[in-house]
Amino acid sequence: MKTQMEREIELLKLAGLTGDQIDVLGGNGYFTAPASIKYHGNTIGGLAIHSATVTELLVTYSRRLRLEWEKQRSPYLVGMLHDLCKCDQYIISPDGKLEHNPNTLLSGHGDKSCILAAVIKPDLTAEEILCIRWHMGAFDDSENWNCYTNAIKHYPNVLYTHMADTAAAHIQQR
Repeated sequence: MKTQMEREIELLKLAGLTGDQIDVLGGNGYFTAPASIKYHGNTIGGLAIHSATVTELLVTYSRRLRLEWEKQRSPYLVGMLHDLCKCDQYIISPDGKLEHNPNTLLSGHGDKSCILAAVIKPDLTAEEILCIRWHMGAFDDSENWNCYTNAIKHYPNVLYTHMADTAAAHIQQR
């Protein structure tokens, strides 16, 4: 049986990442970062676990709903890279608690994840970028809702990405 990390690496390879790109992710804290400090995945390694769960849901939705993606890798890539913003978002305080890192270089969530994903995988499609950018759906600032709606109209998989992220975080608690 595969370990959790072996499963995550397999999904990253299905996303089209090379060993070197996976090493960069690891060096940036991808496999050790929590997904949050108060909610889902609030443990060391929670980010990778959450990302794998989102990926598996996107792949399931794609198969069952016959979703069409521009690239076969896309549900894997979007699921595994949608929360890259969290790689440096949290630190362990001297008393051992997780807290927000005040020394990050980029702010934001969806935008930051897109920037970091483009550095790791420069050949992202517009669909992949928009799915990563809008994975928070209506949990984004209300002034952005029109852009979110427009992104769904152009790329329906934006909505399914949000659904997978929400289901992973709020239903599966991963």
